[in-house]
Amino acid sequence: MRSFFPHSATTRGVTVLVSASFLADQSEPDRSRWFWAYHVRLENESGQTVQLISREWKISDGNGVIHDVRGEGVVGEQPVIEPGGSFDYVSGCPLGTASGAMEGCYHMIGADGSSFAVAIPRFPLVATALAD
Repeated sequence: MRSFFPHSATTRGVTVLVSASFLADQSEPDRSRWFWAYHVRLENESGQTVQLISREWKISDGNGVIHDVRGEGVVGEQPVIEPGGSFDYVSGCPLGTASGAMEGCYHMIGADGSSFAVAIPRFPLVATALAD
């Protein structure tokens, strides 16, 4: 299953895996609008339960303009992930250019009360001629 996720990073036993897909049917290049879906899986390989509290994204477009996005949880949730467990979600990202990249971090709280940031690996957003 991990081969489905070409981008990964592990911080304190929490692994973030990401796969992105260009959505040609939702994009309008003649209006400078390109759209991607990305699938994230968080795997808790640490020895304690963790909860995702908030997220920070740095989204760069093909012109090098960086958009900072911050917010609580992901897709309306603040998931609790038990040791050995995982959480998956899918979201989307529009850009005004045909390429770009995303990266960031999730802010987590461990069962021991510690708070820490988990890296989201940098992954490219590249428009392709054909949708998958």
